[in-house]
Amino acid sequence: MHLGLIHHVGYVVADLDTEIPAYRDMLGMEVGVREVMPEQGVEAVLLGSGPSYVELIAPLTADTGVARFLAKKGPGVHHVAFAVPHLESTLRELEDGGVELIDTVPRRGLGGHMVAFLHPRSTGGVLTELVEDH
Repeated sequence: MHLGLIHHVGYVVADLDTEIPAYRDMLGMEVGVREVMPEQGVEAVLLGSGPSYVELIAPLTADTGVARFLAKKGPGVHHVAFAVPHLESTLRELEDGGVELIDTVPRRGLGGHMVAFLHPRSTGGVLTELVEDH
C-alpha cells in the first residue's frame, strides 16, 4: 500500500460564504466544486488548483458530526486527506493490518470522488480521509 500526496486538508467553518473570500481574494485560491451533501449534513467547497487543496466544510444542521465538532472545538482543521490509487484494496490492506476504519466501504464524497475515513484512534488522533485518485 502506498499513500499518495496530500489531496486536501479539511477545515470546519460556520459559514462558507463568510470564509471563501479569505481563501479566494487574499490567498488567491481558485474556487472549485461546491456542493450540498445532505447525507452527511454538510455543504463543502474545494479551493486551490492542485495537486493539494483546501476543503471548507460547514454544517447544514446542528445535529451533525461537523456541527458538534464546531461547537466543541470551534472552526479549524478537521481532517487530512491522502490520495490513493485503489481505495477498496487500500481499505482491505489497512483493515487487515489492524487499522480501525470509519468507512469499511468507499462512499461518494465532494465532487464525486470515492472516499473513506480512518478512525483517529488508529492514526495518532488525526481524522484521516482517503480519496481515490486515478
